[in-house]
Amino acid sequence: MPSEIGVEDYAGFLPPARRTSVVPPASEWWPWRNHRIHLLRLRDANAPVRLLVVHGAGAHASALWPVASLLAGRGFDLAAVDMPLYGRTVTGSRGTVTYQDWVDLLVDLISAEDDGRPLVLLGASIGGLLTVEAGARSRSVAAVVATCLLDPQVKSARSVMTRFHSLALVFMPLLKLVRGPIARIPVKVSWIADLRNMGRDPSLGRLCAKDSRGGGAWVPLGFLASYMQHSHSEARTAHFPVHLMHPELDAWTPVELSKDTLQTLHGPTTSQLLRGCGHFPLEEPGLADLLGGLEKVAADAASGIEAVPS
Repeated sequence: MPSEIGVEDYAGFLPPARRTSVVPPASEWWPWRNHRIHLLRLRDANAPVRLLVVHGAGAHASALWPVASLLAGRGFDLAAVDMPLYGRTVTGSRGTVTYQDWVDLLVDLISAEDDGRPLVLLGASIGGLLTVEAGARSRSVAAVVATCLLDPQVKSARSVMTRFHSLALVFMPLLKLVRGPIARIPVKVSWIADLRNMGRDPSLGRLCAKDSRGGGAWVPLGFLASYMQHSHSEARTAHFPVHLMHPELDAWTPVELSKDTLQTLHGPTTSQLLRGCGHFPLEEPGLADLLGGLEKVAADAASGIEAVPS
């Protein structure tokens, strides 16, 4: 039986000088509906700010942990969540999971863990707009940092999300027919997502594609259809600061599409490029940009300062 791909495998893609700074996480489980939600943690009761890291469609908590853990000792109480169908989260009925479940889960998790300290959400890839939507519903989020803000309702965004690019648009009207037994049909994420462009190092995309808990996972067709049809209308009601920190050399999701979404948000926003980074921001100097940006967002959240619009 092949060994599980985990934190150490993804940490190998960090710059060599960063790898020794990765702090191993503790695992916890939280019961929610018919799931046992898996979380990675590095608790710090004295930290003024909590950070919750939310992955996208090709990763999971352990994949993002090498980056998140670099914030250890820098004023954060850290957590990363495995969304249903991904990571080590246990799901009672995988065939019925929808994207709305992801939104509902985050809303409930935010509420359950609220301890009065400011909460910053870090959303990676499609986790970006997801965290804005959930944060808008929870009303207790101090700020969101997103590496991407693709809106699945936008045609140009839909054409870059999949391996099929503009050809995928031909099949979009058929999504409304995905219901009942058809919705339960399992599809491998790597068949749909263009994981070749996950990072600047092609080996990263290959790792994600063979990771059975990430880009190599099987998800029901109904989940994919529900995501592509989700309007994210509640995200537009968010009044907390949203900070787009988009990789400069992202070969998968053009920064212009994320900026277009950012302009539709009602709250204060900022935008910056993570220099030299691919879609999965692991390279310098953009990695330092991300860590420094998160520290500034946290400091502002702790002091109650809102973002200065970009």
